[in-house]
Amino acid sequence: MNETSFGVFDWIDRGTAPLHRLYDDRLRLLEAADEAGFYCYHLAEHHATPLGMAPSPALFLSAAAQRTKRIRLGPLVYLLPLYDPLRLIEEVAMLDQMSTGRLELGVGRGVSPYELRNFGVDPESSRELFEEALTVLLQGLTQTRLNFNGAHYHYDDVPMELRPLQHPYPPLWYPTHTPSSVEYAARHGLNFVGLGPAAAVRQHTDVYRRVWNAHRYDPARLNAHVGAPKIGILRLVVIADSDAEAEAAARAAHQVWYRSITQLWHMHGDHSIDGLFAWETSVETKSLVFGTPAHVREEILRLIETSGCNYVLCSFAWGTLSPEQSEHSLRLFAQEVMPAFAA
Repeated sequence: MNETSFGVFDWIDRGTAPLHRLYDDRLRLLEAADEAGFYCYHLAEHHATPLGMAPSPALFLSAAAQRTKRIRLGPLVYLLPLYDPLRLIEEVAMLDQMSTGRLELGVGRGVSPYELRNFGVDPESSRELFEEALTVLLQGLTQTRLNFNGAHYHYDDVPMELRPLQHPYPPLWYPTHTPSSVEYAARHGLNFVGLGPAAAVRQHTDVYRRVWNAHRYDPARLNAHVGAPKIGILRLVVIADSDAEAEAAARAAHQVWYRSITQLWHMHGDHSIDGLFAWETSVETKSLVFGTPAHVREEILRLIETSGCNYVLCSFAWGTLSPEQSEHSLRLFAQEVMPAFAA
């Protein structure tokens, strides 16, 4: 079996604790993940929704960089249409330096049209904004002067005083569930994260590998310095000492998490995503995995075999799970699940 690696994914969604304690709880969980040997901590960016209490990923990740030593850190993703690319160039370079070269750079255009519209961004133009902003970002991270004249952004001979520690820039990540975007990620060698049922993700991972191999020597490839891309899948995870205890914790936590992930959509009378995240769907598609360490180990093995992924992003802290429950899950996963997947 090829070696599979594991990361931690987080929304920092609102639970029941005061906000200042929520941040501290997450930083302590991150210290445990660092100690346990997880590859990377990935943090989502969301706005005006209880799903995301870290709307500035860089602010939280700069604190995380000071509390950890080995685990890599990164946004999954920076919503590029919401940033001035020049400001983001400087932010990325600072984060990579402050984390001593541990930054993993997730980029995207935003899944929620309501979040984009709150910033005055037309969702229909988000792809064009994303592509232009990414071009500016990578030019600024690799050149001493920034010159760019596009439809949306214009820069004339701006000195680039800050440089990332990693050369030429931190590894790029791109999560998606649409076929055209999977091909885009593969063509440029971007680390890929799939969403949804394992069998559906398998169709995407097969396409990704085929397109990645076909373009692996393209001179204009963006992520060419990453020789072996990570092909990932996201799962919510709860591990306890019995299956019944794990199910009870997961069911209780899911109610609050579901309200958080749907709230902004519901405010606009939009229920189109409800079925994607409902308890029944989550259990049926196994996007939520819960049980004893032995049961979860079997589920993860089936997940990897079915999906064709070599990287699993686990979310251990969400909804109303207590810090103690989340850390217990994480430590049991590291001690009794992860060793089974070493090469």
